[in-house]
Amino acid sequence: MQNSAMKQIVFGALLILAILAVYAAISLASIWAQYVIWALIIAAFLLLIWKFDFILMLKDYERSVIFRFGKIHRVGGPGWCIILPGIEQSNYVDLRVHTIDIPRQDVVTRDKIELNIDAVIYLAVKKDKQSVINSVVAVKDYRTAATDYAIATLRDVMGGMDLSEVLVNIEGINRQLKEMLEKISEGWGVSVDAVQIKDINIPKTVIEAMHAEKAAEQEKLARMERAKAQQAEIDAVKESAAGLSENALSYYYIRALEKMAEGQSTKFIFPMELSGLASALSGKIGISKGSGGITIAPETLSQLAPLLKSLQKGRSKAKVKRTKRAKAKKRKKAGNKNK
Repeated sequence: MQNSAMKQIVFGALLILAILAVYAAISLASIWAQYVIWALIIAAFLLLIWKFDFILMLKDYERSVIFRFGKIHRVGGPGWCIILPGIEQSNYVDLRVHTIDIPRQDVVTRDKIELNIDAVIYLAVKKDKQSVINSVVAVKDYRTAATDYAIATLRDVMGGMDLSEVLVNIEGINRQLKEMLEKISEGWGVSVDAVQIKDINIPKTVIEAMHAEKAAEQEKLARMERAKAQQAEIDAVKESAAGLSENALSYYYIRALEKMAEGQSTKFIFPMELSGLASALSGKIGISKGSGGITIAPETLSQLAPLLKSLQKGRSKAKVKRTKRAKAKKRKKAGNKNK
């Protein structure tokens, strides 16, 4: 503002001196001298216009709000625009999108965690004349005003959230900041293209705690899956065992005896279900009956295996005979009814 006033004072003084010089030259000089004086005056006038920007050349993305005697007179540009010295003043306006980097801010979340936030604003002055005028008249510096408001809004929004909510809701925070900034800047003649959070710095201790919590959760899930797999295996064994007959169980006992006889162990413990067998074979060497089951020496297992097989065959034959007798009784009863 002071530079513009100084330019106008200098231009006015030089213009008055030039007029006096022209008058003196015309009055006293010859015709050739008058031509030279006029040429020098014109050159000096053009130099002053070029030097002190009384003619503006505005590009397609530039506008100028021109004041005459302190009141808004017009919006100049794009192209050439003449400013009357001493009468008019101009304010330059850029219509391109401005990238405003918000200084890093320390924000405390609702769960008392301090975050360091870096954000950026993208805004531009609208192209219509009224918006251009509002960007100069309605706000002193819309860039500074937008930055200060965004800082206050950022702290207010993120201060009402927990850390987990902040991390999963970045897009929502950006959208909320943009809507609030658009609302406050509605009369500034600017459009807010976007508000973006570029970076969030989380304290190292908090990151380590989050990793530990995630690892514990994954371990818990793994244990649950292993427990489910074991339960399914137990259920399958139960279901299979429920369908086994006594003969089948005896067969598996025999196979187990054969396998154990091949090993290097010196003693084997059997369940009490074989107590009857132990009583029958109590006279055999290497067989003893204790409180927890039956103890059989390995050298006698090979001798017991054939005996158990024969016992198994006897049980099978007895079962077959019982089945045949039952079928014969049914046929006999059916014949008596037919008579």
